[in-house]
Amino acid sequence: MAEIIQKDGTWIFDGDTLRLTPGRDKNVSLLRKELGELLVPLAALAGISFEQGKKSGRLRLRLRDGADPLLHATAGRLAEPHDPYQLTVESDRYGVAEYFVDEVRNALLLDQVPSGPVDAYLLPGPSVPLSVSAGDGVAGFDGERVRLEWKWQAEDAKSAGGPRTLPLSDIVAVEWQPTVGLENGHLRFTVRAAPTKAPPKYDPNAVELWGFKRDPLMALVAAAVQARLPHPSAPAAPDDAPPAGDAPAPAPAEDDHDALLRRLRELGELHRSGVLTDEEFGQAKQAVLKRM
Repeated sequence: MAEIIQKDGTWIFDGDTLRLTPGRDKNVSLLRKELGELLVPLAALAGISFEQGKKSGRLRLRLRDGADPLLHATAGRLAEPHDPYQLTVESDRYGVAEYFVDEVRNALLLDQVPSGPVDAYLLPGPSVPLSVSAGDGVAGFDGERVRLEWKWQAEDAKSAGGPRTLPLSDIVAVEWQPTVGLENGHLRFTVRAAPTKAPPKYDPNAVELWGFKRDPLMALVAAAVQARLPHPSAPAAPDDAPPAGDAPAPAPAEDDHDALLRRLRELGELHRSGVLTDEEFGQAKQAVLKRM
């Protein structure tokens, strides 16, 4: 097991999973604190690097494209302080960071983990229910529907219509954009059969963001919704697919990604405790990864 503990956070690698825990230091961003601990399966990782500086260095994880709904929802626009896959390392721990990198890279090689994109999320996304108040509104998501409520600062075009409830089945896309310079950010939902070109300021399906401290938290709402939408790289349904009434029964709960991630952790614990041999553990893990 490899472990590195810093003010910025703690990273632990047990050979199968990386456990990323944000630190309690005042410089740790609010988004990382609210997101909490992340469990990243080795199968979701494309690479790891360590960059040294004069006063501090930085560990960076690179996830496979499409593995994390948070990274997909933020589309590379998540500023460095809010990125949960980076860790600031103090200069007296450079040796520990380099050892950590070696351990993860060796595991990637031994398990022959590909670095290419995936067509299903390997991380579950932020926990629900959650609610964030920022900009001109409050966005909440309970796993089945999004609710938008307006503050007094919202334009009449929004507030006049009252709170909005958007069933997940009506949402086809979610977009998060941070504030950049003089351009305000937003959290916008594209609703089926109701496209709009209105600016977020007037769009009843969007929250306008003004660049304040809590604005990045809207990315958590975006990621939670994104995790429950069809994966953008998932194979398209064939043209001759049966009608909805004849559709096959949904996959059992055991095939859900959350359940598979839990199964990986359970297998790791059984292996470490000696219940599973190396061979049994390897076979069981490969079976779970294939189902993912």
